[in-house]
Amino acid sequence: MRILACPDKLRGTCSALEAAAAMARGGRRSGGVTTVVPLADGGEGTLESLAAIGGLIRRTTVSGPLGDPVVAEWLLWGGQAFIEMARASGLELVGGAGGNDALGASTYGTGELIAAAVGAGARTVTVALGGSATTDGGFGALRALEPVARLKGVRLVVACDVTTTFVDAAAVFGPQKGATAAQVNLLTRRLQRLAEMYQREYHVDVTTIAGTGAAGGLAGALVAIGAELRSGFVMVADVVNLADRIREADVVITGEGFLDHESFHGKVVGGVCEMAAAAAKPVLVVVGDVLDGLAEPGALPLPSGAHVEVVSLVERYGEDRSRHDTAACIEEVVADWCATRS
Repeated sequence: MRILACPDKLRGTCSALEAAAAMARGGRRSGGVTTVVPLADGGEGTLESLAAIGGLIRRTTVSGPLGDPVVAEWLLWGGQAFIEMARASGLELVGGAGGNDALGASTYGTGELIAAAVGAGARTVTVALGGSATTDGGFGALRALEPVARLKGVRLVVACDVTTTFVDAAAVFGPQKGATAAQVNLLTRRLQRLAEMYQREYHVDVTTIAGTGAAGGLAGALVAIGAELRSGFVMVADVVNLADRIREADVVITGEGFLDHESFHGKVVGGVCEMAAAAAKPVLVVVGDVLDGLAEPGALPLPSGAHVEVVSLVERYGEDRSRHDTAACIEEVVADWCATRS
């Protein structure tokens, strides 16, 4: 049996690569041959997923979200560069919301990474958004890129998985980054002023474009200077040739931390299920837990013709083991499921 293991991360317990490796071990226990393709939707973990294609991992010292130097990895593959903004401007770099300065956090380091990629010869630069500490509307990144004319002839792509518009970024994401209610109001007014400035300078109204609020408005700033917005999952799937890999497999195994309705709107699990349905391949979805009543029969918003089975680790093994021995639980689930199909 040819198995394709293509999960997202199970946040807080397993990276996508660790989850895929556990799936591969489970497949081998039943005599299967597993291809491992860890996935992401444009947020954290995107660089790890894309590194599987090859290319050269570069390291550049840039300004972190609060100004301290950080060494950020990025990928150069031919004339393409892939940047994960969380490596330069991420919330984890400051220890989470409690260590963040919601007003002062800057995307300057992400701009430095883009400049480094262009300086290394990249003609296409893809910036994966997600996990940011910032709500600076991308102003820091644009300062680091001055003069913006240096990007002439460079294709900028922004990969994200949200539809939030530019000015709404503070209200939607600010509290997750440590912003108080008063700070959310200040940040919202700042985003409004930045939107007016981008309209004057670049003739782009970022307030009307879905997705420009990603990473605290970084998406909007990059769109203002000519970037195109793409679904993070679609971008990753294209780069790793996911559709071809699904067609070549007998079964597909994917997963994520929590299955909810958002899983079927631009996320890995929904995207994999849709592509597998188109190829008439059965899918096993291994998740930490199932939310939003989706455990009920017929509740999954699946495409026509989909053959999908969902296993919740919490339901099968209990919360303690599923959180502290996640990889072993995934391996067991996959081994049992594959054994019933061999």
